[in-house]
Amino acid sequence: MKHAFRTLIKSSILPLVALCTSHITHAQEFTNAELKMVEKVREHALNSNLSWQLVKSLTTEVGPRLPGTENDKMAVAWAKQKFQKLGFDKVWLEPSKFPEWRRYHESGFILTPSKQPLHLTALGNSISTPKKGLSGEVVLFETYDELIAAPAGSLEGKIAFINYRMNRAIDGNGYGPAVKARNKGAVEAAKKGAIAYMMRSVSTSHHRFAHTGGSHYTKGVTKIPATAVANPDADQLARLIALGKPVQVELNIQTEDLGEGTSYNVIGEITGSKYPQQYVLLGSHLDSWDLGTGALDDGAGVALTMAAAKHIADHTRPERSIRVVLFAAEELGLWGAKAYFKHYEKQLSNIVAAAESDFGADIVYAFESNVNAASLPVVRAIAKQLKPLGVKYIRKNEARGGPDLIPLRQTTSAPIFDLHQVGTDYFDYHHTADDTLDKVDPEKLKQNTAAYAVFALMAANAETKMAGK
Repeated sequence: MKHAFRTLIKSSILPLVALCTSHITHAQEFTNAELKMVEKVREHALNSNLSWQLVKSLTTEVGPRLPGTENDKMAVAWAKQKFQKLGFDKVWLEPSKFPEWRRYHESGFILTPSKQPLHLTALGNSISTPKKGLSGEVVLFETYDELIAAPAGSLEGKIAFINYRMNRAIDGNGYGPAVKARNKGAVEAAKKGAIAYMMRSVSTSHHRFAHTGGSHYTKGVTKIPATAVANPDADQLARLIALGKPVQVELNIQTEDLGEGTSYNVIGEITGSKYPQQYVLLGSHLDSWDLGTGALDDGAGVALTMAAAKHIADHTRPERSIRVVLFAAEELGLWGAKAYFKHYEKQLSNIVAAAESDFGADIVYAFESNVNAASLPVVRAIAKQLKPLGVKYIRKNEARGGPDLIPLRQTTSAPIFDLHQVGTDYFDYHHTADDTLDKVDPEKLKQNTAAYAVFALMAANAETKMAGK
């Protein structure tokens, strides 16, 4: 296994590590014995299949986990049972309310100039078309801003289509500009009189799996059906429209708004020996979209955060607690995270470090903090122990954390960390039917798990209680 890991580092990580950590002073924060323990836990994680077994179990025995469904309930029971079996000291559930939504049917066809099938999917929260569907002429916009600039009434009786192409990047930075069209595109189209909304998938893929994701309506603006089209189909639409003749499309989307639902954050904690009320928060989200089995988003994150804490507990008792939070209903709007940080709003100072794994299962290639100056010696010491995993240290100190940490970041100046994963191919599969277990590389998952174990153990044992800026 060690040979396989060295090969993985050489081929996948080391070319990225151009700016490695310089000399780091860590003696004041950690004893030699503590650093030896970090090395031991790191090696154990690199040689353990636990995270792979967990993600395989979740995606096979439960499968897709749309909030509020029977599978979502099964996932909550699965997580609670796994935490208990792994020997976490405390395991509990906390409820989270969210707007429950279901997808039942989706189909589409190009009607003119010739009938052709469209591979598409309803966006999350979309309303239905009439039972027999609807049809209209497609009007193409290259960007979200072009749609906003369209004259009032210019889309009366028509279907708006944004064909914005997402850029591929190691850090996924093309997602933000592309996702604007998913979040509010239907609202802007409706303001112009459109009867439905289509968009190119927020995806870097070339396959014909459409990318779903959350969309939102605005009070006072007519709700219209919202869909995403697979990228090759978006290209076909664009080519047809470029011919200069009207292109008619038929859509049939059947969904349901079920009102307020309830799911649960599932929490497992390894209790600290010296400062049990203080804790390192390792987050991921338990739910997923309903198209695939949620292996990358976010089964891998669930598995590796649980496994990282377990590997620590197998070797030592951390001075501060390590709390793994599997957030509920993230895909429909971060509802579990909002409930969690609201519930603990008067105790957020107990969080000494927070990180979330919600970016697939490729390798961690960089480490970044967002802490005050007094905490930086701890950060540098952690960075040194991550370096053998091929992880470089980003010194900007501007980490933002994963999506479920947004409510924390908006509430307080908590010490937040990013363990940046390679995301070059992540958006080929994200939110599609192709998000399945075969996309998870067990060796890369081990590297992720080891990185989170090193981070969590050192944050829990540091002499300094870390704090945000």
